[in-house]
Amino acid sequence: MEVNTEAIKKLRNKSGAGIMDCCNALKESEGDSTKALEHLKEKGFRKATKKADRTTTEGLIESYIHTGGRVGALIELNCETDFVARTDEFKRLAREIALQVAAMCPHYIEKEELPADSEEDPETTCLMEQAYIRDPDKKVRDLITETIAKVGENIRLKQFARYELGN
Repeated sequence: MEVNTEAIKKLRNKSGAGIMDCCNALKESEGDSTKALEHLKEKGFRKATKKADRTTTEGLIESYIHTGGRVGALIELNCETDFVARTDEFKRLAREIALQVAAMCPHYIEKEELPADSEEDPETTCLMEQAYIRDPDKKVRDLITETIAKVGENIRLKQFARYELGN
C-alpha cells in the first residue's frame, strides 16, 4: 500500500516517531492512522521494556514554582548519558513531571511503594499511575515511555519533593 507524505507528517507530529517508523506503521495498518498510532505506542513500549535494566546515572534536577510562589516541586530525572539529558525532549519531560507533581500532589513514585495495608488509591497517590494533567487519557508512565522511545535511552524518575506554603 502506498502512503502519502501528509499522513506520515500527521502521524509523526502525533507520535514523535521517526519518518520510516511512521511510514511502516501506516503500511501495516493499511492507512488507518489510529491503528498506526497504537502500533507505534506498542513498539515504543517494547523498546522501553528492553531498556528498563540499563543504569541511569546522568540526568538533571528540575524545579517548578507555580505562579504566586505558593506551590513548588523539585524532581530528579535520570537517563543513561549526559547527551540525552541536554536534549529538549528530556528537558520537556522533566518540566512536565515537575508540573505534574506540583499540581497533583503524589506521595509515591510507584504503586509498589504503597504500604501493604494502605487503602490509598494508587491512581491518586502514585505519580506513575496518575492521569497526565495535559492529557487524561495518558498516565505519567506513558509519558516517560514515549520519551524513552524517542530518545532511545532508559529514563527513570529517582525522586521528587513537593512544597506548599503553610503545610
